[in-house]
Amino acid sequence: MMVPVRCFTCGEVVGEHWEEYSTRTAEGEDAAAVLDDLGLKRHCCRRMLISHKDLVDIVAPYQ
Repeated sequence: MMVPVRCFTCGEVVGEHWEEYSTRTAEGEDAAAVLDDLGLKRHCCRRMLISHKDLVDIVAPYQ
């Protein structure tokens, strides 16, 4: 589904980082280094991007 705009725990905006995070990790960069570079220091914010699975392409045909 869609990337959450804000962290569920602390309310920090995390949705704006999804495109860069997914692109850089797909190119083979370490996820921890990318999150540090994006400025996501809290564990709760980091888990929002690490645990996200983009399912919109799978769900879209069933609408």
